[in-house]
Amino acid sequence: MSSESTGKTREIDIKVRTLAHPSRGELQLDAVLSALSDPIRRQIVSQLADVPGEQACSAFQLPVSKSTSTHHFRVLREAGVIEQHYRGTAILNSLRAADLEAQFPGLLRAVLQVGIKEAPSSATATATAGESQARHPNAKA
Repeated sequence: MSSESTGKTREIDIKVRTLAHPSRGELQLDAVLSALSDPIRRQIVSQLADVPGEQACSAFQLPVSKSTSTHHFRVLREAGVIEQHYRGTAILNSLRAADLEAQFPGLLRAVLQVGIKEAPSSATATATAGESQARHPNAKA
């Protein structure tokens, strides 16, 4: 017997996976600054600021393991710096620029500008450390 013939309708239980985000009013300066204190997380924020729209986690070429990458995205989301949501099995990320600007005017712009200035020097420092390690393989890093 089908559900139509009995007059009953079937309910479909669809579970939508959601991720918790603070609302605009719940954003805390200490949490945002702490999230932005890490260079990997600033790299994520910079990429999101440079490319409009949403980006999947897999679009980021980060120099860390997948589990560490997941941790960095979670820290940014829980601080309210980014928004994440599922689309199928992928997690899409977007920068909460408007919310950050409303709560902390000029903060994101300042962090991104400093990040641009620091990028060459941090790359140079990493290269220099790598060259030093290559010349002195028994030295501690």
